[in-house]
Order: sequence, then C-alpha cells, then structure tokens
Amino acid sequence: MIEIYRPADLPRARAAGALVADILQTLRGRATAGTNLLDIDRWARTMITDAGARSCYVDYAPPFGRGPFGHHICTSVNDAVLHGRPHDRTLVDGDLLTLDLAVATGGIVADSAVSFVVGGVASPQDAALIRATERALAAGIAAAVPGARIGDLAHAIGTVLTDAGYPINTEFGGHGVGSTMHQDPHVPNTGRPGRGYRLRPGLLLALEPWVMADTAELVTDADGWTLRSATGCRTAHSEHTIAITDDGPEVLTRRSEEVGAVGAAG
Repeated sequence: MIEIYRPADLPRARAAGALVADILQTLRGRATAGTNLLDIDRWARTMITDAGARSCYVDYAPPFGRGPFGHHICTSVNDAVLHGRPHDRTLVDGDLLTLDLAVATGGIVADSAVSFVVGGVASPQDAALIRATERALAAGIAAAVPGARIGDLAHAIGTVLTDAGYPINTEFGGHGVGSTMHQDPHVPNTGRPGRGYRLRPGLLLALEPWVMADTAELVTDADGWTLRSATGCRTAHSEHTIAITDDGPEVLTRRSEEVGAVGAAG
C-alpha cells in the first residue's frame, strides 16, 4: 500500500514528526552513563502517553521478529544495529547507542532514529561511522524531489556509504509511512538510479541508512528481535521521516539540535 496525502494533511504529519523529534532529543539528553535501557523505554512510554499518541512498537509482530515487540522504543547498543529490544542493561561512557522511535498521532506515523556515543566522546572510528549514516541520510533527502525515483534515493545513500568504505546490507531499509508504520515503497540503502516508484507530492518516506563497520551480515539475538553485526563490530543508524512536496523534501522529524546541520534542511 502507498498512501498519498493532500496538502491539508501535512499539519498532522508535521505534528507527528515534531513529537518524535522532541522525544528523541529528550531521551538523548537523558541517556547518560548509569542509565538503564528499561528506564529509556519507560520514559518513552510516559512521553508518548502524555501526548495522547501511540507507540507503533508495543503490539508490532512482523514475521521477522519473535513478536509482539512489547516495548515503546528500540535501544540498540554497540554491535546491535536494528530492533534493539530494551532490557536490563546499564549504559557506560563510550557505548554507541541508537534510539529508534515510531509514533502515531493524528492518524499519521512518524519514524526516526539517532546514533550517538554515551558520554559525548566518540572514538574516531565511531565518529566516522555515525557521520557516514548522517551524510548518507542527507544525500537521500536531497535526492527526494518530485519526479525522482526510489532508485535515485537508494543510489545517493549507497554512494555515500560505499565511498566511506562500509559494506551495505539490503535486508532492511527505508519505507513509506502513513496511517501505518511500514508501507511501500521500500527504499534500500543502495540501488540503481532511474529505477522504481516515481515520487509524488504527498508521499511520506522514512529514510534510514544504517551500517556495520566491517560486515554486511546480521545475526539475531536470543530475544528474537535485536539484530547485531555478525562480527561484533560497532554499528550506526540515522533516520528521518520526510514529506515529498511540490517544493522538494520536507524533514518532519528534524530535531532542534540539528538546525543548521547537514541534512537538516527541509
């Protein structure tokens, strides 16, 4: 299913995006050494509930997971890259944490993820890994203009990741959003330009470059959800929900900390 929204629907999409952005920014500030992943999940639940919104994860039970997910946010640490199920783990300085959040409000879903190093001091390797996903996300957003094809976005994302020297896994990638969290079209993190669905104003997309430092192979944790690098290497993941408009892409989940940063325009 692909949903196309009218200009009159954009305020609802913006509200959903702003809520996700605000929650992620708040959680990033709270996620310090000594924070338990279950605390982050509890904080997310409270903020979502207080806003009158709904987490897209609690009842989520796709074929690839041992569902339902049962939590309000994904917390992936170090070698975990996707679908990190919150559990009893206390963060320490130097952990590479990804927070991934999808929330529905006003009938529209917004989805976003951010990776950062707990304590704020990243190794050169971690900084490069995170920055590569951010630059790839910015490239994908810049390519998301009316009339472009999904392959153009995938190619833009993949070129950045490949040039940075990272393997690319195509099992999971970006996707359409709307009244539900995962819709067509699928947006892989590499591809051929000029191929695939043609973008139209009113389409909402979640673009999400993610990489593992030295492998493209994933393994699934014993929890049936958390996906880790097969080699135990570090990982990173950046994601924004965007709206395709007549004037180009609009980033709906931009956090205030990103104002003026690469990839924040919209």
